[in-house]
Amino acid sequence: MSNRPDTPLLDRVESPADLKRLSDDELAQLAHELRAETISAVSETGGHLGAGLGVVELTVALHAVFDAPRDKIIWDVSHQSYPHKILTGRRDRIRTLRQKGGLSGFTKRSESPFDPFGAAHSSTSISAALGFAVARDLGGACDTGHGDAIAVIGDGAMSAGMAFEAMNNAGALNKRLIVILNDNEMSIAPPVGALSSYLSRLYAGEPFQEFKAAAKGAVSLLPEPFQEGARRAKDMLKGLAVGGTLFEELGFSYVGPIDGHDIEQLLPVLRTVRQRATGPILLHVLTKKGKGYPPAEAASDGGHATAKFDPATGKQKKAPGNAPSYTSVFGRALVEHAARDERIVAVTAAMSGGTGLNQFQERYPSRCFDVGIAEQHAVTFSAGMAAGGLRPFCALYSTFLQRGYDQVVHDVAIQRLPVRFAIDRAGLVGADGATHAGSFDIAFLANLPGFVVMAAADEAELVHMIATAAAHDEGPIAFRYPRGEGEGVDLPERGQTLEIGKGRIIEEGQRVAILSYGARLGEARRAAEALAARGITPTIADARFAKPLDRELILSLAARHEVLLTIEEGAVGGFGSHVAQLLAEEGVFDTGLKYRSMMLPDIFIDQASPADMYAVAGLGAEQIEARVLDLLEIAQIKGKRA
Repeated sequence: MSNRPDTPLLDRVESPADLKRLSDDELAQLAHELRAETISAVSETGGHLGAGLGVVELTVALHAVFDAPRDKIIWDVSHQSYPHKILTGRRDRIRTLRQKGGLSGFTKRSESPFDPFGAAHSSTSISAALGFAVARDLGGACDTGHGDAIAVIGDGAMSAGMAFEAMNNAGALNKRLIVILNDNEMSIAPPVGALSSYLSRLYAGEPFQEFKAAAKGAVSLLPEPFQEGARRAKDMLKGLAVGGTLFEELGFSYVGPIDGHDIEQLLPVLRTVRQRATGPILLHVLTKKGKGYPPAEAASDGGHATAKFDPATGKQKKAPGNAPSYTSVFGRALVEHAARDERIVAVTAAMSGGTGLNQFQERYPSRCFDVGIAEQHAVTFSAGMAAGGLRPFCALYSTFLQRGYDQVVHDVAIQRLPVRFAIDRAGLVGADGATHAGSFDIAFLANLPGFVVMAAADEAELVHMIATAAAHDEGPIAFRYPRGEGEGVDLPERGQTLEIGKGRIIEEGQRVAILSYGARLGEARRAAEALAARGITPTIADARFAKPLDRELILSLAARHEVLLTIEEGAVGGFGSHVAQLLAEEGVFDTGLKYRSMMLPDIFIDQASPADMYAVAGLGAEQIEARVLDLLEIAQIKGKRA
């Protein structure tokens, strides 16, 4: 406790209602204490730091002015919601953040009535808030009642098409709706695109320093004595080609920009908006990611995400690694291929660092494209480049690839365009929990005609799969790999082109065949070692491909063994389902083969360490060993009955 900050005002806050009893000066002091508590908590747990620090004053002001949970405050992405959680009765659990059994790193409806809508992917807040506004006006039943609907969306999230679809609809419906644009000039990576440039122009010049009256609110919302001066200032700003014209064309009243770290500006504007707003209104708030914590402010990403760290210095306490991460292996290998092939280009969606493309971006800036938070566009953009004769690698997290699935089907698969999908964070990912788990890509890609779908068993296999994808021009191809460190195997100097649809035998054995697809191969081998101590020597095979299947390998394993067990880090409908379909079509089940598939269970698994999550999923070495023993017992009983 001695290392925790002194927070006398925050200690008196058990719910947002307590903020109503504080003066404006006390609210400003509360913000300082809330920032210190956020830094202290995240230093112990790790997590998303910079985004939360950037909205501390805004969080205090929102909860001081509005009446949550009756008023619905919806945080876009919600990785900035740690200060919100502290103020809404969860301070006593904030140091369980992102831990097993602890608080989620995002808003979560089942966690608190103050989280009206769960989020972890961007650009959903305006759509959800509009839904609440319509539910309010049409008398929808809600346990906490219905008040204002407030969406807090960052400038990075505003670059996604869904945000504009929602704003267009909101403007047409003309419902009372409050959208707060948290403009910090930074999403995760530095912002890209025309919208970012537009927002930058809004406050790049001197006028906003000189005409702060315009930053205090839309003319029609201000008290009468201030309206005329504000109107003149706003007109002058518009004459200088700045202002909220873009948003006003979408049907929103535009307010701002205002200083998001100045409680004296935030409180009166929010109070005025609450009192006077009728239709949709956009409040443009300028903030700084990582505000108030020098190490975060100095970081290129504003201290977006961090491991546990020393709060005095900001130095992260990362455990020493024994092997390179899969992500870094991908980044280096792609750079090497690009050096030999000028047709190779790379695409990502606001995650150049997260996907390992920062190396590629530095070496080949004209061939690397960060399209912002726009996965749909990323996929079709890649398809267009493939149609134009380039060799695009579209690098996305598995969980984010879901957002571009329609484009994967229509723009890539149907046209058989050779887009290479590098699918990072495949499988369970740990502290980010169910929202970021890569559970479904095997199932939703392997059912597409003409798609080649691979999974790397280790980092050396990943190098080979990158080479295979680079050489594959006959249609779309994807390779998946997990988060974190590899297995520690030796890396080849250059990747080999794999034969499409061919797996490999790792160890020959008897009675039992374990066919692994992806990074559970290490667990399968550890299970085999434990089984060997019992006198059981299973055959271990690496499928490599979920599509096309290695029919010869699978049928051979089925013919030579009593038991065939498949293992994958994916959901129902994936690799195991395709193997079962093959066995059924070939009549193999009629021979008495005992076939089972081990996969992710049909549940969403909450955050924990990856090892704990895989234990819940039943995909560890001990569970594999137990399953083999169970199947052998079943086979023995069946044999005696026969």
